[in-house]
This record gives sequence, structure tokens and C-alpha cells, in this order.
Amino acid sequence: MAQAALAPATVATPRVNPLLPAFTLWWREVVRFYRQPARVVGVIVSPLLFWIVIGAGFGKSLQAGATGTGNYLLYFFPGALIMIVLFTSIFTMMSVIEDRNQGFLLSVMVAPVHRSGIVLGKVLGGTTLSTIQGLLFLIIAPFIGIRLGMEQILITALVTFLVAFALTALGFAIAWRMESSQGFHAIINLFLIPLWLLSGAMFPVSGATGWIKMLMRANPLTYGMDALLITMFPASTPATTLSLWPSIGVLTAFAFAVFIAGFVIANRRSTVPAA
Repeated sequence: MAQAALAPATVATPRVNPLLPAFTLWWREVVRFYRQPARVVGVIVSPLLFWIVIGAGFGKSLQAGATGTGNYLLYFFPGALIMIVLFTSIFTMMSVIEDRNQGFLLSVMVAPVHRSGIVLGKVLGGTTLSTIQGLLFLIIAPFIGIRLGMEQILITALVTFLVAFALTALGFAIAWRMESSQGFHAIINLFLIPLWLLSGAMFPVSGATGWIKMLMRANPLTYGMDALLITMFPASTPATTLSLWPSIGVLTAFAFAVFIAGFVIANRRSTVPAA
């Protein structure tokens, strides 16, 4: 009896549905992003200016036969859309580092929630923002001669979502172990921007040299670009690597793989790096 009385009492930790913290973090990402108008303007205006300047500069250099879309501004439009998604994903996943420095991430980590809810909430928050920003860019499409039917809009939305999910999950996996925003920017400049450049956003795979062509075909983002080209220009013959649904399949596999990688990295029992 005495030994039983001295035994420490066990406190049952309440189980929390991971969907609740995931929804909370998702909503926090959306609200915080749109409370910073400079970021909203930046992720739209910068790719828009880039699209106009680069498209106008290369417009006569790359003829219709090289891209299969009629002119270079049209060809570069899906690439600019992916750039908007990329920039938004970068900005939103920088919040992982900010949350760590401000102590918010640590408070979430010690809460009785599974880390899957944290990963899902952060990634879905960034994905939602990236998808919205990318689809807003489609408002320009009718003014430059790109006519999209309902089926094309739905497929474009699906591809944009998959690209956003893949890039956001990749950004999360990179940012999780980063101790400073400067280190995150260095990785972005060395990895994610070349990933976009070698996706066929600026020039088709068919026009690249041998070793660049191999890199482009190994780049999963290339197949997101292919899917957008096929969807937006069904009447023409854009130079793509795969047809529509195989391209979407490769993109889906890539998105799933980087999300699992982010989940594995976040689920390690090591502590979060200190600020």
C-alpha cells in the first residue's frame, strides 16, 4: 500500500486531432500574408514586369516556330505564372524561420499535437496563397489572346495547385533546418531559381543543348510547365516532353515526395534549431 501510494501518478496527455492545428496554422498563414500588402504587390508586380521586359526583349529573337505558341510573350506567360507561385512559396515559407526566431514555432512544438498537423498547416497555407496569386495572374490572359474554357481553367487550377504544393513543401523542407533568412535566401538563389530557369519557362526543351536538355528533362517542374503549355495552347503544338496527364502524374509524384520529405524532416525528434 505504501509503495502504491508513493508511485508517481501518470498524467494522460490529451490527443488533439491534427486537422485542428493544421487548419489554425493554415488560416494564420493566409491572414498574415494578406496583412502585408508589400508582399502581395511584390509577388505579382515583379513577375509581371519580368514577363513584359523579357518577353518584349526575346519576342523577335524566338520566332513562332521555336516555341509553337505564336509569339514569345504567349510562351512566357505560363512561366511567369509559375514564377509568381515560386515567389509566393518563398515568402510564405520564410515564416518558418520568423516563427522560430519569435518563439512561436517552439510553443507549437511543445503543444500536444502531432507534427503532421504542423507540416500540413504550414504547407497548405503557403499552397493556398501561391495558388490564389497564380490564378489571379490569369486575369491578364484574355487581353493577350489566351482564351480558356471552363475545362482549361480547371486543369490550369489543378496544375497551379500541384506546382504550388510542391514548391511550398520543398521550401518548408529547406526552411525547417535553416537558422537565418540569409541562409534561406542563399539556398533559394542556388537551387530554386535555377529549378525555375530549367523548367522550360524561358525556352523550350527542344531548343536546349544536350546537357541542358538532360537537366530540364530531369527537372520535375518541367512537367508542370508542359501541362500549362498544353492546356493554354491546345490548338498549337508547343514543344513539350510529355503529354498532359503523364506530365500531371510526374508533377503529382514530385509534390507527394517533397511533402513526405518535409514531414520526415519535421518529425525527427531532435530539437528545433535555436534562433
